[in-house]
Parts: sequence; structure tokens; C-alpha cells
Amino acid sequence: MRLDKYLKVSRIIKRRTVAKELVDKGRVLINGNVAKPSSDVRIGDELIVHMGSSKIRVKITKIAEFSRKDDAALMYELLQETVL
Repeated sequence: MRLDKYLKVSRIIKRRTVAKELVDKGRVLINGNVAKPSSDVRIGDELIVHMGSSKIRVKITKIAEFSRKDDAALMYELLQETVL
């Protein structure tokens, strides 16, 4: 699945366009490497997302084309959340 779509479906970021902009600015890393919006994500990948003054680190546990609000949090495991 594309990174920008995963960020939206998992509700880490609310909108796909916002996710794409964040990734384009180099503020999202996959396994320590700068990502592109079209980068593929797989189960077990680690994402680091810099949003404003916070940074979150998550591990992908599930990939789904669609998720309900209640199920979205099951798509990843929160490893670290830092407010800078």
C-alpha cells in the first residue's frame, strides 16, 4: 500500500493530501530512510512522522484498504511519542 494512503487509512494523519505534503517535505521516514508518497509500506515497517512540534514512531501491524474509526488504531503499534 502507498505510504500516503496508509497514513490516511490508519488515521495517523486525517487527510491524504496532508499526508502527501508531509511526506514530500521529508518529514516521514520508513525504517530510517526518507520516504516518498508512493513508497510501499509493509507489515513490520517502522515509521517516524514529524508533525509540527511532535514526533511519533509507529510499527505497522496491519494493512487494510479501509478501516473504521475503531479499527484504525489496530493498524499500528505506537512505539514513541515525543513533543519537542
